[in-house]
Amino acid sequence: MFQRFRRTRLNKQLRALVRETHVSTDDFIYPLFIRSGEGIKTEVASMPGVYQMSMDVAIKECEELKSLGLYSIILFGIPDVKDSIGSDALCEHGIIATAVREIKKAHPDMFVVTDLCFCEYTDHGHCGIIDEARETVNNDATLEISGQQAVVHAKAGADMIAPSGMMDGIIEVLREALDTAGYSELPIMSYSTKFASGYYGPFRDVAESTPSFGDRASYQMDPANRREAIAESISDEAQGADILMVKPALAYLDIVREIKDATTLPMAVYNVSGEYAMLKFAGMNDLIDYDRVVMETMVSFKRAGADIIISYHAKEVAKLLKK
Repeated sequence: MFQRFRRTRLNKQLRALVRETHVSTDDFIYPLFIRSGEGIKTEVASMPGVYQMSMDVAIKECEELKSLGLYSIILFGIPDVKDSIGSDALCEHGIIATAVREIKKAHPDMFVVTDLCFCEYTDHGHCGIIDEARETVNNDATLEISGQQAVVHAKAGADMIAPSGMMDGIIEVLREALDTAGYSELPIMSYSTKFASGYYGPFRDVAESTPSFGDRASYQMDPANRREAIAESISDEAQGADILMVKPALAYLDIVREIKDATTLPMAVYNVSGEYAMLKFAGMNDLIDYDRVVMETMVSFKRAGADIIISYHAKEVAKLLKK
């Protein structure tokens, strides 16, 4: 006798009882983009609903996030002055360190993650110190200052460090720097498998981090490489990462599942700016049922194996979950 799968689909309550994948507000980290000044809330044209904010506005934003049940954020800084090595990122009075202190002071119950990279802080827009001869980032020179940046974040009160620059050996270097400075219990969420993707375009508008020359293909991953993608995350697990990540998310759900099956660590995905913008503009032009597609997308991340979702949709999802 053939199986009648529809038996468990005919009744709404039974569908809910047998549902395999669930999304909750506990799954989300919401990105915030901080710049100096007061009363600043500038919407990004390529990402409707996403803003550059001054710290006072970000503190108010955290109040709204908590009212929605969202208690985790990841911070990106936009400094007033950029230079060749991203000095603002190494300063205890820089934009990120100051933002962490102010937000933790106002909202000690907020879980604050810091993106650890140099692309927002350098005048060339790349993720570290430039190797001019090869027109790429000098991996080992960037590792040296990355450890300094991690300690700055830790001293400011960050709850978790998230290195995104795709430097080889970064997790080992950060773990050693943090442990030596007395922060052995501070977790690291690695951007362990980060692809050189076309989906990042709008992010470079909000973070003001477009490279002044070339691209990031020499240090971020080739989107065509599956086995290398898995090896990248396994390597970071071995170096001491606490959480692994795949970025972008939507076009790489096969990689999410394979890494999830190959490692023992929690898995994050970054639902990136291009993915957000595609749904947002499709919804604004009545091409899709926006709310339905957003929730379907979030379920797909969880179904693929994600434990954590970093997403600009987080506030919208939280509101939908309350309906």
